[in-house]
Amino acid sequence: MADVAALAGVSSQTVSRVVNNRSNVEEETRQRVLSAMRMLGYRPNTAARALVTGQFRALGLISFGLASFGNARTVDALTKAAQRAGYTVNMIAIESQTEQAVHEAFDQLTMQAVDGIVLIEAQILDTPALRLPPGVPVVMADGDVSHRHPMVDTDQVQGARLVTRHLLDLGHETVWHVAGPEDSYAAKRRAESWHATLKQAGAAVPGVLFGDWSAASGYEAGRVLARRPGVTAVFAANDQMALGVMRAMTEAGRRIPDDVSIAGFDDIEESAYLSPPLTTVRQDFDVVAERIVALMIDQIEAGAAPADTAYVAPELVVRQSTAPPPSRP
Repeated sequence: MADVAALAGVSSQTVSRVVNNRSNVEEETRQRVLSAMRMLGYRPNTAARALVTGQFRALGLISFGLASFGNARTVDALTKAAQRAGYTVNMIAIESQTEQAVHEAFDQLTMQAVDGIVLIEAQILDTPALRLPPGVPVVMADGDVSHRHPMVDTDQVQGARLVTRHLLDLGHETVWHVAGPEDSYAAKRRAESWHATLKQAGAAVPGVLFGDWSAASGYEAGRVLARRPGVTAVFAANDQMALGVMRAMTEAGRRIPDDVSIAGFDDIEESAYLSPPLTTVRQDFDVVAERIVALMIDQIEAGAAPADTAYVAPELVVRQSTAPPPSRP
């Protein structure tokens, strides 16, 4: 560190601030120090730094399955946000939401010397008897309805309300819903908000069809809906299922949006390139991740867990898959 300081023409304290990613360093000075580190092949000794600071600058991440678009995008955004903050990420993906699996994942991560742990969509926390191991800061990404831990998520309720209201405002008498899995927090909140929005508008509330987030499950639900001539608007709980519904409707000779309007949720990259382009709800996973990392760092540095629940506002993206019903101009 002394050699780096001498080459960069700064103090050892300045080098330390750069190494620890502190903000109180001018950018020109930071770049000079980083250049000197590269020239000398200097690598910070994380073990020695941890002895001094008590921090490893590493976060643990527990994801309960990566198959869904939302979970995969959350992991990607969290990894990038942590990196920008000077933290590495150690991730464990587990499929079985059991108390034993959660505790084993915590043990593995704490043995890898992480400063805090993020859990994504952990329905297991609904179990009243489950208590996460103490001593490690925790932040939830979509989960923990009991609010025992700080949580950040997209405002699923607002997103479902926006898309349902959009379809009603176009003149549709009601909106059918293809929901996600019954054990998903996001799916539950979207379905509940869809139901409440219809009730508030005085519209009939049709029966819910359930899928598993896949296009195949949306296709099967779409085949059922296509046989019902009164169906003029469908809100699918994610874009993949909306894609399946669109395929089923087209095969049945139902034109989109002339005969039936279809909307999704997530705004995956492919949504703008479907035929027709899909109306959907955009989630800002990058903002969610930034807030999770900021909340985690606050806990790590302050040493106390804030009882915060933060919701990031979604955006309705209107495209050509939605229009007034056939009876309306």
